[in-house]
Formats: sequence, structure tokens, C-alpha cells
Amino acid sequence: MAKNITVKTRIETLYQNIKHVIDEARNTAYRTANFAMVQAYWHIGKLIVEEEQNGKQRAEYGEALLETLSVRLTAEYGKNFSNRNLRYIRRFFIAFPKWNALRSELTWTHYRLLLKVEKAEAKGFYMQEAIESNWNTRTLERQINSLYYERMLLTQKKGKALVKAESKNKKEIMQPGDIIKDPYVLEFLNLKPNANFYEKELEQGLIDKLQEFLLELGKGFSFVGRQYRMTAEDEDFYIDLVFYNFILKCFLLIDLKTGKLTHQDIGQMDMYVRMFEDKVRQESDNPTIGLILCSEKNNAVVKYSLLNESKQIFTSKYQLYLPTEKQLQKELERERELIETEKRLKK
Repeated sequence: MAKNITVKTRIETLYQNIKHVIDEARNTAYRTANFAMVQAYWHIGKLIVEEEQNGKQRAEYGEALLETLSVRLTAEYGKNFSNRNLRYIRRFFIAFPKWNALRSELTWTHYRLLLKVEKAEAKGFYMQEAIESNWNTRTLERQINSLYYERMLLTQKKGKALVKAESKNKKEIMQPGDIIKDPYVLEFLNLKPNANFYEKELEQGLIDKLQEFLLELGKGFSFVGRQYRMTAEDEDFYIDLVFYNFILKCFLLIDLKTGKLTHQDIGQMDMYVRMFEDKVRQESDNPTIGLILCSEKNNAVVKYSLLNESKQIFTSKYQLYLPTEKQLQKELERERELIETEKRLKK
């Protein structure tokens, strides 16, 4: 009997090893074929741009050229060479004029989405993040639309941006503030912004959509627990959400507030962080970070509380809908002006 089990185990192990080889081969073949098309599109874009530059009346000539090419190429090779896609291909070469800048890990759809990003620094950041975090095209589109890069950049009050550290293989040492965004966009919860709901509903929504929330939190996070109990002198306290960041090697405590930020909220988080430092944090861990997520920040409370100078406690707004780029840009500009005003007042 034992012999039969051993034989079955060996066969199962062999089967799994063979399956792994086949799956890897298929994935490699898919990536190779996909990147071959990306390369082809780059060369086609180069040919089109160079031909247009030789035209005497560039604008009119370019339009006629694409229309003619579209009709003939579509008839022979299919809808991938429609007039619209040829425009993307032309823009693709213009946006990525250097051949060695192309990455085989990204698909043509990834590159089409990256064409929406105008800033070279932002484009490089999204490329690197998509590769390192294995973002699919839906995730990349969501991050671009939510201005992930700009929100991270705004958080870096001293000018050292996480985006810079991550795009250069983390050659710079990240600080606790480098992982905090403001605002956080939680549109995936499908909660109406004006609905009357409680923290527990917000917490449950984040647990139900934990994968999406981890994506919004950023790189390096793992979930530790919800309603994490801490006991002091026979009294129990509960932290809404606890995460660990393996890049910074520290815990992140999150307290959820559906109303306006108060000084009591800040005092409570300060207590949570101190208790966690005393009872949970190990010697190999870096200092614990506390984050209060609230629907509305009180700037006066922030200014005249320990938040103003704290390196361990932060507060950020959350939004329950994905705003338009214009709306979010306006919010970011407003936050940036507040930060600059605070800097001037301190001088």
C-alpha cells in the first residue's frame, strides 16, 4: 500500500513538473509573439513618420497616406491596421523613438495606454511599475486614470519622490512618508459618496475588495488583520486594519473615519502606534506607521497637532469615486498650495 502511494506521489510530481514546463513554454511563446508585434508596430511607425517628414504638405499628405495604407493593409492583414490603429502606431514611434526603450514584458495594449501619459517621468514610472508589479492592462489603465504618479509625487513634501526611488531600482532609501498617498481613490468599493454609512461598512468593503485595496496602497504591502486587538491594563483596543510593508520593513496601522478629522482621532492613532511599538514590533522592524483615512481633513487640526511634525502618523482623504483627471488635478493643486504655504510660514 505504501509503495502504491509512493508511486502515485512520484507520478503526480512528474506531472506537475511537466505541466510547469508546458505552461512556461506557452507563456514564453505568447510573450515572444506579442513583443514581435510590438517591434513590428515600432518599425511601421518609424516608416510612416519618416515618409511624412519627406512630404511637401505634411498635414494633408499624412492624412491621405494613413487612409491609403489603412485600406490596403486592412484588406490583406485585418482590422489591426485600421486608420485609427495606424495613428496609434505613429504616435507609438514618436513617444518611444529609442528602440532599446521598449520592454518585452509589456503588450501592445499596455503601450497604447501609456500613450495617454504626456510626462516622460510619469511614463517611465508606469512602465516600471507595470513590469515589476505585473500589472495587467486594466490595472494600468486604472492607475493612470487615478493619477497614481501625481498623487505619490505630491506626498513627497521634501522633494524625494517614491517614483524616483522605484524607477531607479530603489537606489534611494525610502522613508515612511514615501508610501502614503493623498488622496486615496476607493471607487472599487461601489459605495455612493453621499450615502450614510459607518466605518464598519467601509472596513468590510475594503476587506471584500482586499486585492484592489492592496493595489491602491502601493507596492510591498501584505494584509495582517482587521480589528486587531491590543490589550492594556485589562482594557481592549481594536485597530481597524493592520498591514506590513516588506520594502520598508514596518507595520502600517489604518484607522477609518467616515466623518471629519478630529484631534481625538489623532490622539487615538498616536496611542495605537505607541502600543504597537511596545507590544508587537520586533527589533528587526522599522518604526510603525499610523494612517488615518478620513472623508474630510481638517487643515487646522493637522496644522496644530502632532501631525504637523510627525514622521510616523499621517492622515489622508479617501474618495469613493474615480474623479475626472481635471477634478483630481485640481485637488492635487490645492493640496500642493497648502504644502507650499506651510513651508513659507516655517521660514
